[in-house]
Amino acid sequence: MLTQDQSRDFDALLPGKSTADGASRRTALKVALGVGYAASTMPIMAQTAIKTSSEGLHTGEGIYDVEGFSVPFFYAAPESKKNLPVVLVIQEIFGVHEYIADTCRRFAKAGYLAIAPELYARQGEPSSYGEMAKLMAEVVSKVPDAQVMGDLDAAVKWAGENGGNLKKVAVTGFCWGGRITWLYAEQSKNVKAAVAWYGRLVGAASSLTPKHPLELAGELKAPVLGLYGGQDGGIPLSTINEMKEALAVAAAKGNAAAKASEFVVYKDAPHAFHADYRPSYRKDAAEDGFARALDWLKAKGVA
Repeated sequence: MLTQDQSRDFDALLPGKSTADGASRRTALKVALGVGYAASTMPIMAQTAIKTSSEGLHTGEGIYDVEGFSVPFFYAAPESKKNLPVVLVIQEIFGVHEYIADTCRRFAKAGYLAIAPELYARQGEPSSYGEMAKLMAEVVSKVPDAQVMGDLDAAVKWAGENGGNLKKVAVTGFCWGGRITWLYAEQSKNVKAAVAWYGRLVGAASSLTPKHPLELAGELKAPVLGLYGGQDGGIPLSTINEMKEALAVAAAKGNAAAKASEFVVYKDAPHAFHADYRPSYRKDAAEDGFARALDWLKAKGVA
């Protein structure tokens, strides 16, 4: 993926390497992207947690700059390949921990340059929180949508400079990241296709989250495959039906992305059914969903 010069430049950004502002960069990377699980996800279901080998892949951690701030990220890609399709992998509320890193490796095994930026980096270190409520109150609730959109734009830019094909960009995300997936598909001109896993579709407006996917359905720029659980206590089926109706209205007005979007609801699956390290994991739904995600990206011209 990377040329020799690019690889040397990238290695200079890794923990323990020397850079002009090495201390601050190493501090930014102390979130330990892709190493272990966030404390608030415990206990881990070791018997179901998937571990994808890095053999044949180029994987690592790095940073890119957004208006003077160093955003850490984890990435995975096939070795010695260029002009790769790109997929942004958007974290759950727990940040970029081992599960998200492994999801990147799964996409890399399928031929993608997969990038997972730590989108809470300015607000706090999610891996250090042992209580979900405290994580939500002190970190997640303080993350502006506008900040996230800018960080994702910068991730796409980095991909284009490091072996990614910017004519083939996709986005996928889980839970918190599922909502962000809808927003980025509605706001970015870079994205060709998206897969949203149980992302919230409605919510109260605030200065940090002024609009939600339902309100932006008419502005969709890329088709979205929505993968949801029929037993999700936090996302009622009624909101999915509202979104379907909003997309139908947008399609009738000529929005091609809205017309092409689809939902799959796994009747017996709860929230976070793809999270293989948690009790919510449902193997059949998770495997079917990931297979559908790959097929979706291929059908929409990303692969």
